[in-house]
Amino acid sequence: MWYLELFEKLEAEKDEQQSVKMSAYMKERFPFLGLPKPKLNEIMKPYIRQAAKSQDVDWNFIFLCWEKEYREAQYVGMEYIYSVQKKLTDHDLDKLKRLITTKSWWDITDGLDKVIGNLSLHYPSVNDEMLIWSCADNIWLRRVAIDYQQKMKDKTDTALLEKIILNNLGSNEFFINKAIGWSLREYSKVNSDWVKSFLEKQEGKLSRLSVKEASKYL
Repeated sequence: MWYLELFEKLEAEKDEQQSVKMSAYMKERFPFLGLPKPKLNEIMKPYIRQAAKSQDVDWNFIFLCWEKEYREAQYVGMEYIYSVQKKLTDHDLDKLKRLITTKSWWDITDGLDKVIGNLSLHYPSVNDEMLIWSCADNIWLRRVAIDYQQKMKDKTDTALLEKIILNNLGSNEFFINKAIGWSLREYSKVNSDWVKSFLEKQEGKLSRLSVKEASKYL
């Protein structure tokens, strides 16, 4: 139970004034201890480095991070996931899904989509699951499906990207339309012609926000 000491140290540093400010920035969705990023890193990094040396991924620790009320605990969980992501397999996808759909917001999902993107490079079955997520009732699963290829550059599966975006046309959800624009914008850095062609084909169907974001580097 090495992490109990970690949580005790985090909680001992609670700053009421910063807590209010940080919670307000996140639209009051989550309470915060009020730890700025440098202080959070100072406390958690030694524990994370040590824990990452274990052969197995400690999902009990990760889920405990998600059970904690304060948001910094989820940030600690994310840092741990980054440190062990090379040990993840396609069998961990359901667990990642649980994280995405629990205490959901962009600050966590936009980190996990990169983890899933890396996972998909080693396990093609992840791509099939992303196509399913792109039609999910949960908007955060859809957002991850739209954006998980963002960092793949020339390894981007454009046929799959197109299918996923088409599955989300007509949405009035800000976080979905923003994600569509971001995914296209990132890929435009690699293949601007493909993005231009896609925008032309879907003219009038994409939201203004998606087009604005997608066109930033064109």
